Amino acid sequence: MATYVLVHGAGHGGWCYRKVTRLLEAEGHTVYAPTLAGLGDRSHLVSPDVDLDTHITDVANLLFYEDLSDVVLVGHSYGGTVIQGAADRVGDRVGKLVFLDAPEGRSQVEAFPALLKERENGRVVDGVELVFFPSEDLVRFFGVTDPEDIAWMLPRLTPHPWKSLEQPLVLNNRPALEAIPQYRIVSATSLALGIHNEDLMAKARAEGRFWEIDSGHDLMISAPEAVAGLLTEIASA
Repeated sequence: MATYVLVHGAGHGGWCYRKVTRLLEAEGHTVYAPTLAGLGDRSHLVSPDVDLDTHITDVANLLFYEDLSDVVLVGHSYGGTVIQGAADRVGDRVGKLVFLDAPEGRSQVEAFPALLKERENGRVVDGVELVFFPSEDLVRFFGVTDPEDIAWMLPRLTPHPWKSLEQPLVLNNRPALEAIPQYRIVSATSLALGIHNEDLMAKARAEGRFWEIDSGHDLMISAPEAVAGLLTEIASA
């Protein structure tokens, strides 16, 4: 049985993996779905100090304090940057990295420049610059169309601290990080938009570590069975 740590993307929380978590646990796997500081059930902790390093520390500390090893570390969207940083710090605890529809770059803004438009819709609350304010349009942007899923998601989404999206990712142990097997699961929608690094996608395809799911960006919500099935396959690879 495998141990999974599922890291969410911007504006979400560990709650977004509920369907996938239940499917994996039903198979006997151990699953952790932490919520990053300032988001979801930890939204009361948002502050001007919350940045990418804060979120990397959230995940690295979980791996250490729970004494986890050979973890399948999964990052959705922005979470893909977070898991890279965590694996760079505590790579000896990570067995595999899975990028779940997660574009890569030195920062999220570099990976996905369209975020700069989202910043125009943001605002400063209690000294914190926030983006991704919840709305039905935002949920549809995430590719979720089922009315029940929309009703479930909307009250749980929280604004995201811009600072964490803008901060560049700094890696100190790149050779060790690159030695960890990496897998890529992408949504058909994001692939069609061309937001993923073509070289990384080609490398993953050549290695047999690439899958496409016919779904929108939040594929852990809209296609949980497909995601859980691939995560099980990856763990046993």
